[in-house]
Amino acid sequence: MLLSLVVHTYSLRYWFPATIMLGTAPAYLLSWGTWRLLSTILPAKVYHKLDDRLYCIYQSMVLFFFENYTGVEILIYGDIPKNKENVIYLSNHQCTADWIIADMLAIRQSALGHVRYVLKDGLKWLPLYGWYFSQHGGIYVKRSAKFSEKIMKKKLISQTQSGAPMYLVIFPEGTRYNPELKNVIADSQAFATKEGLAILRHTLTPRMKASHIAIEAMRGHLNAVYDVTVAYEGTRSASGQRTPAPSMPEFLCKECPRIHIHFERVDIKEIPPEPVFFRRWLHERFEIKDRLLTDFYESDDANKLCSFPGEARHSPLNLSKTLPSVVILGGLTLPLLLTENGRKLYLRTWVYGTLLGWLWVNFSP
Repeated sequence: MLLSLVVHTYSLRYWFPATIMLGTAPAYLLSWGTWRLLSTILPAKVYHKLDDRLYCIYQSMVLFFFENYTGVEILIYGDIPKNKENVIYLSNHQCTADWIIADMLAIRQSALGHVRYVLKDGLKWLPLYGWYFSQHGGIYVKRSAKFSEKIMKKKLISQTQSGAPMYLVIFPEGTRYNPELKNVIADSQAFATKEGLAILRHTLTPRMKASHIAIEAMRGHLNAVYDVTVAYEGTRSASGQRTPAPSMPEFLCKECPRIHIHFERVDIKEIPPEPVFFRRWLHERFEIKDRLLTDFYESDDANKLCSFPGEARHSPLNLSKTLPSVVILGGLTLPLLLTENGRKLYLRTWVYGTLLGWLWVNFSP
């Protein structure tokens, strides 16, 4: 019985925040949908401004749970610019929690509402979220031969022409790095060998297409690329082996005590436009990441283990940036749940909003 209680209590660490984050989605979508209809007669720039504000409210609530609730310690190596910029965020990819790291950095620059993602095509089927991410400027991409360069360019150019601020998150590896998936790592290293590129041990070989298209389609709109390397503390075993990064449920169960984030700003003018030179540039950035992660997990110097070079700056997130969003979204959701008509609207939003979203993202990705 005691063991059952422990297991139940542990699971509540995840289900409590997950229920609130998912439970407020219909109220959020209804608020956004109302603004979307009202803004049809207004300039696109006006729509994007409030849409970004609404998105900031929702993602601030998400960060309340992923930072304030979990108590995770954020260590940043490097200086994040104080002013907002139009940027592409390039990072290594290990787990589903990586998406939240981009939010963690963006909120510290007051740019949370500007975050947009390049996503795997399969994620468009997420109920409600799949549709909204697309509406907020997210781009769904398919792999290899099925990749549609034309669709991606069209959407990015449309965003820049409307003056939408850009904090575009891309994971060039495409697939998450998991040290236990030896076949995935071997295939990635074989591809690098075939292309005459350096073999990477702690990241997968980056694919250039999405990153190159994004930079060239928006070059005149962008200020920089943010090159980010992330390591989760607690992912090195007692025997010195790297272990898988935490999933979102594990993260919410407070299994990650610290996140180490190495940040480097690269001015857009320093990035070569030609595909052959861009591929080399991108791979060199990942060679740097690989060296950073190799020292983090394998260094013989105890001072280098489980840290990145340079000064680690502790960066706590003030509750004043997140808690108000929890209150706002809770205040929008409770009236729906407390009345019969409200509950009907809530349920219909989940059902019809999901079905409409699926149709929309398939015909207008």
